[in-house]
Amino acid sequence: MQSAHDKKLEKLDPFYRRSLSKQKTSAEIISEARNALRTVRTQRPFTPREDQRKLFGPASSRTADNRPPSSFSLHASSFESSDSRPISGTRLSPLELKPKVLASLSKEDEASISFPKPPVDPVKIRRVSSARARLFKASSQGNLLPDKIFHLDESKKKLKSEDIIITGDSSIKINGICLTELNSIGHFNSHNPQLTYDGDLNENNEQAILKGKLSSTAAHLRSGSDLMKRRARASSCPVSTTKNSLELNKEVQRNLEEIETEPETEEEEAFWSAKILPVLHDLEKEDNIENFCAACTQLHQALEEGSMLGKRFKKRNILLKTLYKLVDVGSDLLSLKLAKIILALKVSGKNLLNVCKLIFKISRSEKNDSLIQNDSILDSLLEVLRVEDLQTNNEAFLYCMGAIKFISGNPRFLNEMINKGAVEILLHLMKQINENMRITGTCFSNSGHLLVQLTATIRNLVDLPSARCKLLSNSALPELCGVMEQYANDKDVCTNVARILSKLSSYHDCCAALADYSRCYALFLSLINQYEKKQDLVVRIVFILGNLTAKNNQAREQFAKEKGCIKTLLSLFSTYYEMDLNSMKRMVEEEEKNKKHKQPSEVEDVLIKVIRVLANISIHPTIGAALAANQQVVALLVTTLEYKSIDECEELVINATATINNLSFYQVKNSIIQDRKLRIAELLLKLLMSSNMDGILEAVRVFGNLSQYDEICDFIVQKNVYKFMIALLDAKHQDVCFSACGVLLNLTVDKDKRVILKEGGGIKKLVDCLRDFGPTDWQLACLVCKTLWNYSENVPNPSSCFGDEDTNALLVLLSSFLDEELALDYSFDRDLRDYHKLYWETEFKPVAQQLLKRIQSHHTFLEPLPIPSF
Repeated sequence: MQSAHDKKLEKLDPFYRRSLSKQKTSAEIISEARNALRTVRTQRPFTPREDQRKLFGPASSRTADNRPPSSFSLHASSFESSDSRPISGTRLSPLELKPKVLASLSKEDEASISFPKPPVDPVKIRRVSSARARLFKASSQGNLLPDKIFHLDESKKKLKSEDIIITGDSSIKINGICLTELNSIGHFNSHNPQLTYDGDLNENNEQAILKGKLSSTAAHLRSGSDLMKRRARASSCPVSTTKNSLELNKEVQRNLEEIETEPETEEEEAFWSAKILPVLHDLEKEDNIENFCAACTQLHQALEEGSMLGKRFKKRNILLKTLYKLVDVGSDLLSLKLAKIILALKVSGKNLLNVCKLIFKISRSEKNDSLIQNDSILDSLLEVLRVEDLQTNNEAFLYCMGAIKFISGNPRFLNEMINKGAVEILLHLMKQINENMRITGTCFSNSGHLLVQLTATIRNLVDLPSARCKLLSNSALPELCGVMEQYANDKDVCTNVARILSKLSSYHDCCAALADYSRCYALFLSLINQYEKKQDLVVRIVFILGNLTAKNNQAREQFAKEKGCIKTLLSLFSTYYEMDLNSMKRMVEEEEKNKKHKQPSEVEDVLIKVIRVLANISIHPTIGAALAANQQVVALLVTTLEYKSIDECEELVINATATINNLSFYQVKNSIIQDRKLRIAELLLKLLMSSNMDGILEAVRVFGNLSQYDEICDFIVQKNVYKFMIALLDAKHQDVCFSACGVLLNLTVDKDKRVILKEGGGIKKLVDCLRDFGPTDWQLACLVCKTLWNYSENVPNPSSCFGDEDTNALLVLLSSFLDEELALDYSFDRDLRDYHKLYWETEFKPVAQQLLKRIQSHHTFLEPLPIPSF
């Protein structure tokens, strides 16, 4: 006798109703979500490898006249003599002081000022010169000029700290006096910008230097123009960054480098004579490249052994002069060895630029990669970026970074670069550039060009997991977005960063970190609007947005809430839709024949990725419902299915169908999907008749949602679509069977349509699906049981409607599947076992129990049934 609960269940009619009034359980929502809401995947945009190594590739937006050259010639004469001039025993006399009185001073003011006079005693000159050497002995190279300079106190005639102003005629304003030569008051070490004088400014002014107080504050060399920009103030002396002031700075730097040279000890002299000098003699008389290279290797080892690398080595300039001459030999192998020694000797200015250019030139040829690897020149290049001043040496940094970019293009170097700290060095450099832009509001010379090389290098590095880990730990993603934001007008920089982020966002941890940076959404939309027709940039930005919205519901919501979000996506789609139509009109007959096998065009790729973003954000309930009611969104999806066949562009058609599938899940009152459901059903027939299984599956999924409407059920029967669904039960493809069974379940809600299951062996195929997929897919098993329940409703004898063979099979399968020990595979790991048990208990078991009781109540076994094995 049946219990009250069983009798109540018998009166429930079909398991699956189309009514929206009944609140769904969580299990029903999960089950329906499998059939309706899905993210869409796509391939990352492909970047072809450049045939030639250049600072800027053929796709660069830079014209030939506004970018540094990638090709140039270098000779020994290219290097400046300041680094290679041997130090003589005679010191130069100080320049004569020739102050200029400003026109604005009155005659009384002029009369009250006494000007310092240079000493004329050669003994004093030598004494002061040696004193200068001692004074600067402990200091290291830093700012070219101090932040403070000194003015004349009219009452005490003493120098006091005052801001400096560099004027157009190489003069320097000091409290209303323009000095024509900086050397007149001594040399200043920029590591110690607070150097002060307490002595009188008179004929013994050099003696006053000895009384100065040297404070140790680290700083790098800064150009006169940079100092002027930051420290200059209003003055009657016009502020300028002309060539004269720059030449003045260079002269001061050259004199400073000579002064910094320490006296040579007897041990150093002996080491030079024994180890260095013989090698230099060999280099001057060798004419064989192999011997040259061996001598350079020996020289580098000897210098390292004698601690003579760097700037402190007294005979450094003699050595550099010899090395520069050998550049004219023209051997790449020799040039690399020369460059390594020259960089180790810490050259600066034009010589640093030229040696970086030399390495850049050699690295342009892939055949030299092995030479670069063997000589470890990478260490020297990274050291330049690490220790040299960016703004002073920005052009040298550009070619240094260019060489590193070429090296990173060879996968053999990537691990070495990461192990040597390249990621951290590059990020620090990028932060310096960003910080300068944030503080000053302007970019310094070559910063955009430099960022192109830097970001291209990072793009090559991110393929390695260790590099991605370092980028994450150093908060690189917000910094990269900052580069795009501050250099939004530089299309090359933005494209490179987009390439980096498109790679990184393909990985879950990096994607999550980028999604958490809330400013990225508005940034990406702004760039899409700015570069709408620049396919190589927008396709990557839209790909990134597709990754961000694929698995993160918060990202979907944040992106969709940005002002103009949907409008921007629709505008982008419309632009590329028109471009695609025009390209189709120009298609030749031969291309028409090969369309089936071609990859998506660049235009189609943008359309694919725009639709993917719409599909992904539609998973959010609020956004999905709004999109389903958006006339323009639905129109573009329908238009895509109308004008493009799956043979022309498979991914575009499938993505559009998947998006319609997501939107059809929302049965909102003003849904445009509902209004156009019959037109959509007609378009889906083309997919069902294709040979593309992915396209067929997407079409069946949409029918699974649309078949909840009576008009679509009638359409399915009239157009014989149900026969496709029954045939698909034989597909042996779990998802295809699941979707097809869902359509059949909806059809059997109407008792007049249940008879269709008798056609094409529908009942037997449902039983076979239950047998084949039940133990691994309890959701599918539940759908089969619900369909059979609907089919057997109000039938006096369910056994007669199933047939004896199918009835016996059902009795055995249901009895076995309802035995927890037999049904659940406990060999799975805990998470997977819990997942299966959840669906077995909440979805399959309640339905299967009632179906089994219904069959058993009207069926007598004729013979024992075998227990199936799974």
